Amino acid sequence: MLNRIILIGRLTADPELRYTPSGTAVASFSLAVDRSRPNQAGERETDFINIVVWQKLGELCAQYLRKGRLAAVEGRLQIRTYDNREGQRVRVAEVIADNVRFLDRGDNVDSPAGQSQGAAAGRDKRESSMQGDPFADDSRPIDLSDDDLPF
Repeated sequence: MLNRIILIGRLTADPELRYTPSGTAVASFSLAVDRSRPNQAGERETDFINIVVWQKLGELCAQYLRKGRLAAVEGRLQIRTYDNREGQRVRVAEVIADNVRFLDRGDNVDSPAGQSQGAAAGRDKRESSMQGDPFADDSRPIDLSDDDLPF
């Protein structure tokens, strides 16, 4: 059996961060994902998918993701049910994320908490010098053995 989902889309709102009574972080947000084929009217429809992210990854999502950011989410589909205030049974489908990738730079997002202005300025200088070649400042050696190569 397999329950695996990979989504790429844009956040519809800033993530909401909460903590369980035991102190475990949980972030939730909705991802707008365009369908690959247009409908009969020729328009592309969008699905709005609820995402739940636990623990440290949830805290990171709440800290760095904002409305409109492009993100990739990998996880599993979970269907849960509960009784609402009117006593009606409600089914909710959501993706429990194992991995979240921030796919755009998020220039409109504040710098990470605790980062000094000098560090931010240095990062900006490196990023502007690498506009043409994204690997220009990467002088670290790559540790590969012959067993790692597919040929």
